[in-house]
Amino acid sequence: MRCKAVLLSCLLLAFAFALPVQGQATPAPTATPTRPARLVNPTSVAACGLPASWAEFDSSATVTTFNMTADCVFSDGAVNDNNAFLSFRAGEYTINGNGYSIIGPTNARTIYIIQFTAPATILNLNNVTFRSAGFDNGANIIVYGGRLNGQDLIFRDNTGNKILEAVSGGEVYLENAQFLDNSGTATRPSVIAVGPAGSATITDAVFSGNAGYEALINSQGTVQLQGFLTLAGNSVTHDSPWLTEGDGVIDIAPPPRPASPSADDDDAAEADRRDPAPTPMPTPTPQIAATHIALQASTGMTFRTAYGLDSGIYFRQLDGAGIGVQSLIDAGFIDAVDVYGYVEQGAEVCFPQVGQVVFLDASASPRTITPLGSV
Repeated sequence: MRCKAVLLSCLLLAFAFALPVQGQATPAPTATPTRPARLVNPTSVAACGLPASWAEFDSSATVTTFNMTADCVFSDGAVNDNNAFLSFRAGEYTINGNGYSIIGPTNARTIYIIQFTAPATILNLNNVTFRSAGFDNGANIIVYGGRLNGQDLIFRDNTGNKILEAVSGGEVYLENAQFLDNSGTATRPSVIAVGPAGSATITDAVFSGNAGYEALINSQGTVQLQGFLTLAGNSVTHDSPWLTEGDGVIDIAPPPRPASPSADDDDAAEADRRDPAPTPMPTPTPQIAATHIALQASTGMTFRTAYGLDSGIYFRQLDGAGIGVQSLIDAGFIDAVDVYGYVEQGAEVCFPQVGQVVFLDASASPRTITPLGSV
């Protein structure tokens, strides 16, 4: 089954492409008892698109952009508290996950972003999943004085003291982030921690199934939550999912859920402005009625939305003519779903077949084709 959470008006298609073989990083080089051998500014990458071994990058690095082509497995190694599989110490770097996963390590940090002096250290993470990592002595990903820009990220099935941390002037900016089924023990402080002088701005986020932490977010610095925020099935020991210490601040400013139209004309007009009617799509009449009940019964697809399936979001199945992109039709698509209406709330479509998922942006002409990550 292939599922994808969607935050934009879109057309989803599942394709019967052969899935790529998972790319596994080669084992770490021979390590000392406290610190593994490290490659400084490596110029080659493994088959998955990331460095094949423990690596550190500074301002003299010649490779700064990585495009993942398969899942990457980060092997364990003997480490100390400040060690990480990938360390970025100066300069700007980009990892385009293309929907693939970074898996592990289970006894070390995954990523370390650190900045002591100029130039700035910036890491851009796009469309990547972090899973099955764990580090008892600190965060899986730490931003120490640098900056992390993350878009379309999923953190799932991780363990450890914290999943993500910003300290000592570190800045985190996340858009469309999902924290799913991460676990720790009751003594572990949070899923996200922001230390003194650290900051985090999170736009559109889902926290679901996380357990064993004192709080979802612990702030001793500044945290801004905005956009659409979804909490579901989390188990934390604090009486609130948010915990501040000292001068910490957590500012929560998600927009209100659109109201349902009432019998009062003025109220109904106001509700219509907040929850507009579906935008007409330049596609032919679908073969199956545009209701999630009929579509699920006839195709086996399932659907989830942040505010329920009767909140003004619609799904309809399309044929090749409805897709309207010949290259995708020729590739042999399995199924295509048009998602429209109030999609800004966030939605998930699950196809009953295994394949790759692509996204067609209906706001562009011709429609832009973008691969989507799925689970």
